[in-house]
Amino acid sequence: MTVSYTLEVADARFGGFSKLLFRWKGSIYKLLYKELLVFALLYTTLSLVYRRLLSAEQKHLFTKVAQYCDRSTDLIPLSFVLGFYVTLIVNRWWAQYSSIPLPDQLMCVISSTVHGRDERGRLLRRTLVRYANLSAVLILRSVSTRVLKRFPTMDHVVDAGFMTQDERKKFESLHSDFNKYWVPCVWFTNLAAQARRDGRVRDDIALRLLLDELNLYRAKCSLLFHYDWISIPLVYTQVVTIAVYSFFAFCLIGRQFLEPLEPGAASTLDMYVPLPTLLQFFFYAGWLKVAEQLINPFGEDDDDFETNKLIDRNLQVSLLSVDDMYQNLPPMAKDKYWDESTALPPYTIATAAETLKPSFLGSTFDMRMSEDPEQSQQVEASPALPRTHTPLLSRFLGAAPSPAVSLKNFGKTVRGHQHLLRRWGDSSPSPRAARGDDPEAVARIEEEETEDEAPQL
Repeated sequence: MTVSYTLEVADARFGGFSKLLFRWKGSIYKLLYKELLVFALLYTTLSLVYRRLLSAEQKHLFTKVAQYCDRSTDLIPLSFVLGFYVTLIVNRWWAQYSSIPLPDQLMCVISSTVHGRDERGRLLRRTLVRYANLSAVLILRSVSTRVLKRFPTMDHVVDAGFMTQDERKKFESLHSDFNKYWVPCVWFTNLAAQARRDGRVRDDIALRLLLDELNLYRAKCSLLFHYDWISIPLVYTQVVTIAVYSFFAFCLIGRQFLEPLEPGAASTLDMYVPLPTLLQFFFYAGWLKVAEQLINPFGEDDDDFETNKLIDRNLQVSLLSVDDMYQNLPPMAKDKYWDESTALPPYTIATAAETLKPSFLGSTFDMRMSEDPEQSQQVEASPALPRTHTPLLSRFLGAAPSPAVSLKNFGKTVRGHQHLLRRWGDSSPSPRAARGDDPEAVARIEEEETEDEAPQL
C-alpha cells in the first residue's frame, strides 16, 4: 500500500518532519538496514584485524594502502553521478504514473453522446466503457506484477467480468507476435461507428469527440507499454552502481584508524565508530536505494503504484457514470444567492480570520507613488525625435540610422531638444547659451554643425 503522509506536512511547523523519521513502512531504514549492517560488519572486521593481528611491519604497509584508498575516494564523482541519475529516475517515475489510463474523460463523453434509455442504449454504453477498462487491464497485466498475480490467465479476466467468453474467443483467434492490449480499443471504435449508424450517436461531431477521447486513452496505454519496454540504458545504471560500491569499498580501508608512520608523531583521534563514514554511507547508499525503488514503480514495494486499486476504482466509477447516472439529473432550483449581487459563502469560526484579509488586487497596488504634484502631472506625448545618423556604420553596413549621438550631430540633437523644450513650455536656457561665452568654443561647434549638414559622400 502506498505510504501517504500528506496531511502531516500540510502546515510547516517546528519539528514537523520529526514524526516522519520514526516510521518504518516505506522508510529508508527498511530499504537500507541490511546493506548498512554488512558495511559495519566488514569495517569492524578490518579494524580488529589491523589492531590485533597485524605486526608492526604489516601495520606500516596497511597504513600506506589505507592512505592511498582515502585519496582515491576523491577521484569518484559520486555526487554528480548519483544526483543526475536520481533526477532522471524521479522524472520518469512521475511520467509513468501520468501515463496510467484513467477513463474519467471518456466515460463523460460516452454518457453525453451515446443516447438511449432503453436496454439497447444501456448495453451499448456499458459495453463501450467495459472495452476501455479491458484494454487497461490487459496493459497493466503486462507491466505490473501485482495485476498479473491478480489475473494470471485470461480465465481470471473473464471471471472478473472484463471480458465475455465470445470476446475471449475473438481475442485469441487474432494471431499476433506483439501485445494485443489494443484489440478492445478497435472493438470500441467499431461499436461506436455502429451506434452512429443506428442513430444512438446523433451526429458526426459527437462521434469525432468520442473517438478522440478513446485515442487519448489508447495513447496512454501505448505509452505505458513503451515505458516498460524501453528502460533507462543499462550502462548508466551499471556506472552508478559501480561508483557507489567502489566508493565505499575504498572507504572500508581508507577510513580506518591508523597509527602514525613516524615514531613519536601525533596520531589521529581513535573514535572506534566511524560516525561520519556511516552517515555518508547512509546518504549515498540511501540515494541509490531511492533510485532502485522508483525505477520500476509497478512492482510490490511499499511505495509502488496501487494498480489493483486503480482497476477497481476505474471500473466502478465508469459503469456508474454511463449507467445509473445517465440522464439522472437533480431538479434545477434557484441557488442561495439568486437575489444577491455578490455571492459570499459563509465561514466557520475556525476560518473567520480569513475574512479580515484584503483581497489581492495586484503587486503594484501597494506601491507608494511620489507625492510631488509635478511628478504626477500629465503631459502630452512627445513627438518622435529626429533620428541621427552614424556615418561610419551607415556607410559600410547600410544599417538603419542609429540613435547614437556623435560629435558632429551633437548640435542637431541639441536643436531638436530645444524645439521640444519650447513646445513643453520649459524655461531651460538655450543650447547656445549653455555653451558658455567662449567664442572659440562657439565657432568650433558651429563649424561641426555646418559639416554635419553638408551632404556626405
